[in-house]
Amino acid sequence: MRLDQCLAQVFPEVSRARCRQWIDAGLVRVEGRPATAKQRMGGGEAVTVDRDVASAESQDVPESIPLSVVYEDDHLLVIDKPAGLVVHPGAGNPSGTLLNALLAHAPDTRALPRAGIVHRLDKDTTGLMVVAKTAEAQTSLVRQLHDRTVSRVYRAVASGNVAGEGTVDAPVGRHPVQRTRMAVTTRGREALTRYAVLERGTGWTLLECRLATGRTHQIRVHLAHIGHPLLGDPAYGPRNLAPALRDSADRLGRQALHAHALRLVHPHTRETMEWEAAMPADLTLMLESLRRTAG
Repeated sequence: MRLDQCLAQVFPEVSRARCRQWIDAGLVRVEGRPATAKQRMGGGEAVTVDRDVASAESQDVPESIPLSVVYEDDHLLVIDKPAGLVVHPGAGNPSGTLLNALLAHAPDTRALPRAGIVHRLDKDTTGLMVVAKTAEAQTSLVRQLHDRTVSRVYRAVASGNVAGEGTVDAPVGRHPVQRTRMAVTTRGREALTRYAVLERGTGWTLLECRLATGRTHQIRVHLAHIGHPLLGDPAYGPRNLAPALRDSADRLGRQALHAHALRLVHPHTRETMEWEAAMPADLTLMLESLRRTAG
């Protein structure tokens, strides 16, 4: 296997392109000697990566952005992300992100890829996220996510009356035409979402969704795929809604999706830990409005 492929597997939190940049910059050595990205590995080689590279190449600046901290110790941080907070800097959002907030809240995360972020929520999805504060914790969390031993439970308000519990097992990838969107496509990556009904109303269903995989927009795409897109979803939402549903969705102004519960094994103590985050006020008000309408 090529060296850049090996590094991308050893450090799954780092993209393969970034691994190639490290190699090309001379920051990776194999058995003490300079390496190339195309260099073939046989297994068992000692590979050294400059541990300060993430700090040296980061151009992101710390910003004093309030964080709702649910749990924190020397190894990890669990936050309740509000709607509107972008996770990573990118086109259109060069600052004001969770990553900028982390650099101010826990400065040592600058030495970690993506400031310790191991998974993400969409800008307007609320709820629980875990962030690593050490390299060891980041490696552990990424491996747990890869091995599907992290439990992530969401609350979602879907359009229509969902019949009952079920599973959506359909690959998700970039939309073949609309590149800013995701879609169920045969060229996508494996994606599995389990759901169960918590409450039903007239034209809507409150669901509990459990992720087995973590693809971009996975729940949003999967529910749209089975004919029950999320209320308020600007990209995948239903086109024709009853006036009461449309009014509630418009007032919410975002997809009705909340990361409610998170369970994982602590990277240092090996203790199983679990957290829950109550629904935010806007989603609670939306449900109350929908229930009154039904009444």
